[in-house]
Amino acid sequence: MAENKRKNYKSLTDDLTEILLTEQQIDERIGEMAEEISEYYEDKQPILVSILKGSFVFMADLVRKLNIDCTLDFMIVSSYGTKSKSTGAVKIIKDLDIDIENKHILLVEDILDSGLTLSYIKRILETKKPASLRICTLLDKPDRRTANITAEYVGFTIPDKFIVGYGLDYAERYRNLPMIGILNPEIYADE
Repeated sequence: MAENKRKNYKSLTDDLTEILLTEQQIDERIGEMAEEISEYYEDKQPILVSILKGSFVFMADLVRKLNIDCTLDFMIVSSYGTKSKSTGAVKIIKDLDIDIENKHILLVEDILDSGLTLSYIKRILETKKPASLRICTLLDKPDRRTANITAEYVGFTIPDKFIVGYGLDYAERYRNLPMIGILNPEIYADE
Protein backbone atom coordinates (compact mmCIF):
# COMPACT_ATOMS: atom_id res chain seq x y z
CA MET A 1 0.00 0.00 0.00
CA ALA A 2 2.75 2.47 0.93
CA GLU A 3 4.53 1.67 -2.35
CA ASN A 4 1.37 2.52 -4.34
CA LYS A 5 1.00 5.76 -2.38
CA ARG A 6 4.51 6.82 -3.34
CA LYS A 7 3.82 6.09 -7.02
CA ASN A 8 0.70 8.26 -6.96
CA TYR A 9 2.67 11.24 -5.63
CA LYS A 10 5.71 10.67 -7.86
CA SER A 11 4.85 13.27 -10.50
CA LEU A 12 4.02 15.89 -7.86
CA THR A 13 7.11 15.20 -5.76
CA ASP A 14 9.25 15.46 -8.90
CA ASP A 15 8.38 19.18 -8.84
CA LEU A 16 9.98 19.56 -5.39
CA THR A 17 13.62 20.45 -4.85
CA GLU A 18 13.54 19.25 -1.24
CA ILE A 19 11.24 17.61 1.30
CA LEU A 20 11.19 20.15 4.13
CA LEU A 21 8.91 18.28 6.56
CA THR A 22 7.93 14.63 6.42
CA GLU A 23 4.48 13.28 7.15
CA GLN A 24 5.78 11.83 10.43
CA GLN A 25 7.41 15.10 11.56
CA ILE A 26 4.17 16.98 10.89
CA ASP A 27 2.04 14.41 12.72
CA GLU A 28 4.30 14.41 15.79
CA ARG A 29 4.39 18.20 16.03
CA ILE A 30 0.63 18.51 15.65
CA GLY A 31 0.25 16.08 18.55
CA GLU A 32 2.46 18.31 20.71
CA MET A 33 0.55 21.42 19.66
CA ALA A 34 -2.77 19.71 20.44
CA GLU A 35 -1.59 18.99 23.98
CA GLU A 36 -0.62 22.66 24.52
CA ILE A 37 -3.91 23.91 23.06
CA SER A 38 -6.01 21.40 25.02
CA GLU A 39 -4.33 22.46 28.26
CA TYR A 40 -4.88 26.18 27.63
CA TYR A 41 -8.51 25.82 26.49
CA GLU A 42 -9.45 23.07 28.97
CA ASP A 43 -12.56 24.83 30.33
CA LYS A 44 -13.07 27.48 27.63
CA GLN A 45 -14.96 25.62 24.86
CA PRO A 46 -13.18 27.46 22.04
CA ILE A 47 -14.35 27.96 18.49
CA LEU A 48 -11.60 26.91 16.11
CA VAL A 49 -11.72 29.00 12.94
CA SER A 50 -9.97 27.49 9.96
CA ILE A 51 -8.82 29.76 7.16
CA LEU A 52 -9.57 27.86 3.96
CA LYS A 53 -8.37 26.45 1.74
CA GLY A 54 -4.79 25.99 2.89
CA SER A 55 -5.45 25.04 6.51
CA PHE A 56 -8.07 22.35 5.94
CA VAL A 57 -5.63 19.42 6.28
CA PHE A 58 -3.95 20.92 9.34
CA MET A 59 -7.31 21.74 10.96
CA ALA A 60 -8.62 18.20 10.42
CA ASP A 61 -5.53 16.60 11.95
CA LEU A 62 -5.33 19.10 14.83
CA VAL A 63 -8.99 18.78 15.81
CA ARG A 64 -8.78 15.00 15.98
CA LYS A 65 -5.89 15.27 18.44
CA LEU A 66 -7.53 17.84 20.75
CA ASN A 67 -8.91 16.65 24.08
CA ILE A 68 -11.38 19.49 24.69
CA ASP A 69 -14.95 20.49 23.95
CA CYS A 70 -14.80 22.79 20.92
CA THR A 71 -16.76 23.87 17.87
CA LEU A 72 -15.55 24.69 14.38
CA ASP A 73 -16.16 27.35 11.80
CA PHE A 74 -14.49 28.30 8.55
CA MET A 75 -13.56 31.40 6.62
CA ILE A 76 -12.46 31.60 3.02
CA VAL A 77 -10.06 34.45 2.41
CA SER A 78 -7.96 35.15 -0.63
CA SER A 79 -4.84 37.22 -1.08
CA TYR A 80 -2.85 35.04 -3.49
CA GLY A 81 -5.08 34.12 -6.42
CA THR A 82 -2.91 31.79 -8.53
CA LYS A 83 0.36 33.60 -7.79
CA SER A 84 3.27 32.56 -5.58
CA LYS A 85 3.27 35.87 -3.65
CA SER A 86 0.43 37.57 -1.81
CA THR A 87 -1.18 40.43 -3.67
CA GLY A 88 -1.67 42.24 -0.35
CA ALA A 89 -5.36 42.78 -1.14
CA VAL A 90 -7.46 40.59 1.16
CA LYS A 91 -10.89 39.44 0.08
CA ILE A 92 -13.31 37.61 2.40
CA ILE A 93 -15.16 35.07 0.29
CA LYS A 94 -16.91 33.27 3.18
CA ASP A 95 -17.34 34.76 6.65
CA LEU A 96 -18.13 32.98 9.90
CA ASP A 97 -21.49 31.28 10.44
CA ILE A 98 -21.24 31.36 14.27
CA ASP A 99 -21.66 34.43 16.49
CA ILE A 100 -18.29 34.76 18.28
CA GLU A 101 -19.17 37.51 20.78
CA ASN A 102 -17.79 36.56 24.22
CA LYS A 103 -16.40 33.28 22.84
CA HIS A 104 -12.81 32.08 22.86
CA ILE A 105 -11.49 31.97 19.30
CA LEU A 106 -8.49 30.07 17.98
CA LEU A 107 -7.62 31.04 14.40
CA VAL A 108 -6.08 28.03 12.66
CA GLU A 109 -3.86 28.91 9.72
CA ASP A 110 -1.54 26.92 7.49
CA ILE A 111 1.23 29.50 7.17
CA LEU A 112 2.08 32.88 8.64
CA ASP A 113 4.40 34.68 6.24
CA SER A 114 3.89 38.39 5.49
CA GLY A 115 1.15 38.47 8.11
CA LEU A 116 -0.99 40.85 6.05
CA THR A 117 -3.89 38.42 5.59
CA LEU A 118 -3.89 37.23 9.19
CA SER A 119 -3.64 40.81 10.53
CA TYR A 120 -6.66 41.74 8.45
CA ILE A 121 -8.66 38.73 9.62
CA LYS A 122 -7.70 39.37 13.24
CA ARG A 123 -8.87 42.99 13.04
CA ILE A 124 -12.18 41.93 11.49
CA LEU A 125 -12.78 39.27 14.15
CA GLU A 126 -11.85 41.61 17.00
CA THR A 127 -14.73 43.89 15.95
CA LYS A 128 -17.06 40.95 16.73
CA LYS A 129 -15.96 41.14 20.41
CA PRO A 130 -14.67 37.65 21.20
CA ALA A 131 -13.64 36.86 24.79
CA SER A 132 -10.18 35.98 23.46
CA LEU A 133 -8.48 35.56 20.10
CA ARG A 134 -5.34 33.49 19.64
CA ILE A 135 -3.53 32.24 16.54
CA CYS A 136 -2.30 28.75 15.74
CA THR A 137 -0.21 28.26 12.61
CA LEU A 138 1.46 25.14 11.34
CA LEU A 139 4.22 27.12 9.62
CA ASP A 140 5.85 30.42 10.48
CA LYS A 141 8.00 32.21 7.92
CA PRO A 142 9.30 35.22 9.92
CA ASP A 143 11.74 36.39 7.22
CA ARG A 144 8.77 37.53 5.11
CA ARG A 145 6.86 39.30 7.91
CA THR A 146 5.72 42.82 7.06
CA ALA A 147 2.79 43.04 9.51
CA ASN A 148 3.21 43.16 13.27
CA ILE A 149 1.64 39.81 14.16
CA THR A 150 2.73 36.61 15.87
CA ALA A 151 1.10 33.28 16.64
CA GLU A 152 0.68 31.80 20.11
CA TYR A 153 1.05 28.28 18.70
CA VAL A 154 3.62 27.54 15.98
CA GLY A 155 4.33 24.15 14.48
CA PHE A 156 7.53 24.88 12.59
CA THR A 157 9.59 27.94 11.73
CA ILE A 158 10.67 27.64 8.11
CA PRO A 159 13.00 29.45 5.68
CA ASP A 160 11.81 31.92 3.05
CA LYS A 161 11.17 29.33 0.32
CA PHE A 162 8.01 28.67 -1.67
CA ILE A 163 6.49 25.52 -0.20
CA VAL A 164 3.63 23.21 -1.09
CA GLY A 165 1.95 20.11 0.28
CA TYR A 166 -0.17 19.25 3.30
CA GLY A 167 -2.89 21.69 2.16
CA LEU A 168 -0.59 24.37 0.76
CA ASP A 169 -0.78 24.89 -2.97
CA TYR A 170 0.54 26.55 -6.03
CA ALA A 171 -2.27 27.34 -8.50
CA GLU A 172 -4.52 24.87 -6.62
CA ARG A 173 -2.08 21.96 -7.11
CA TYR A 174 0.02 19.97 -4.60
CA ARG A 175 -2.44 20.30 -1.66
CA ASN A 176 -2.77 16.51 -1.45
CA LEU A 177 0.91 15.81 -0.79
CA PRO A 178 1.25 14.31 2.72
CA MET A 179 4.54 16.13 3.29
CA ILE A 180 5.71 19.74 2.86
CA GLY A 181 8.31 20.42 0.21
CA ILE A 182 10.07 23.29 -1.50
CA LEU A 183 8.62 23.85 -4.97
CA ASN A 184 11.10 24.02 -7.82
CA PRO A 185 11.28 27.73 -8.80
CA GLU A 186 11.11 26.75 -12.48
CA ILE A 187 7.45 25.82 -11.91
CA TYR A 188 6.47 29.42 -11.10
CA ALA A 189 9.32 31.34 -12.75
CA ASP A 190 7.14 32.90 -15.46
CA GLU A 191 5.03 34.94 -13.02
